[in-house]
Amino acid sequence: MPGAAPALLGYAAVRALGLLVLALWSAARDKSAYTLLTARWDSLWYARVAEGGYGYEVRMANGDLHSDLAFFPLLPWLERLGHAVTPLSYADAGFAVSAVASLAAAWGIFAVADLLYGRRAGVCAVLLWAVLPVGIVQSMAYSESLFTALAAWSVYAVLTGRWLAAGALASLAGLTRPVGIAVVSAVWAAGVASFVREFRDRRTAVAGSRGPAIGPSARQRSAAPAPGAHPAPYAPSPAHGPGGEGAPGWRRALGMLLAPLGTAGYVLWVGHRTGDGPLGYLDVQAGWRNGFDGGYTFARFVAEKFTSFPSALAGVALTAGVALVIRLYVVCVRQRQPLALLVYAGVVTALALCASSYFGSKPRLLLPAFPLLLPLALALARLRVRRSALVTAGVAVASAAYGAFWLNGSGPP
Repeated sequence: MPGAAPALLGYAAVRALGLLVLALWSAARDKSAYTLLTARWDSLWYARVAEGGYGYEVRMANGDLHSDLAFFPLLPWLERLGHAVTPLSYADAGFAVSAVASLAAAWGIFAVADLLYGRRAGVCAVLLWAVLPVGIVQSMAYSESLFTALAAWSVYAVLTGRWLAAGALASLAGLTRPVGIAVVSAVWAAGVASFVREFRDRRTAVAGSRGPAIGPSARQRSAAPAPGAHPAPYAPSPAHGPGGEGAPGWRRALGMLLAPLGTAGYVLWVGHRTGDGPLGYLDVQAGWRNGFDGGYTFARFVAEKFTSFPSALAGVALTAGVALVIRLYVVCVRQRQPLALLVYAGVVTALALCASSYFGSKPRLLLPAFPLLLPLALALARLRVRRSALVTAGVAVASAAYGAFWLNGSGPP
């Protein structure tokens, strides 16, 4: 895809700026920027799994049991492979995997946005993903970049009717992070919808063969734009249909069967290893105080911010941030993004906002929800090139400064 070159070059420039600012900021504080990127929090756990396999646990002072079984295995496997075939340490290999995966993720985001809305929107979507306030995580030895790359290309494969690739990539995403269930859900939702549409079309064709056509079919009427409405910017390839109906049914079915194997395989293996059965992984997450409570714990955390000043300012910022995320998703629905994108972004967002995990991690957990950026990418693409470049450059500088400040402080746990 030669058209992706401007997007990838722009992405690389933004990430280089972020790393430069981080290096300067860290040097001023007598810290190692590279250590911050490769040997802190989750990156230490991944490297430990890569080196010695699973089995490490830490009993915290409050009684919580932190087990490395909470970390899915694909990134440690790649770190072990990188260490085996190169002189790199496990941490170095993790950093290298993240660097390559972040470019692959940027390319996948471009491919999806370009398919839906055109090349310029694709470039803008990639740049917006790069300049997110927590964009520095894309350069850390974390699994977010790897997961986003697999998710973006899986969704792209769904949109273009490549069901076996979609299922295989979804399975790999399921070996990367717990939120891999979002990619599985996207593949299954699109697959089921395509079979339903195909079944309805066949029934319509059979009914039409029994008598003269009186008017347009229900599907044609629903697809026709209302008077005065703007046509949808995404027109799927006739070869594949809106959900890939052009692909043989067995390919769609096999892709759907492949999709959950990664997530299910690891979760079941953890249950077998712990002796707690299929729900054993939930017990492992509970040891980290991670769980799904519908957002109750997060809502209570935000509400407590309003009990004093100046913490109330943080409460306002958190409320505004959540409102913005929800608003962007609503716009995605109104813009009639393909079902696979809506399901994927919806599940990622729900798991991030409704989990009882550490609240400082929530912006990082939302990082893979790139479809939420597509409405902003469309708006940015409509600006004149000069104005669009100035806006992006300004946000990139602010993002680089924030990332350096954040990582030199509490950082992303």
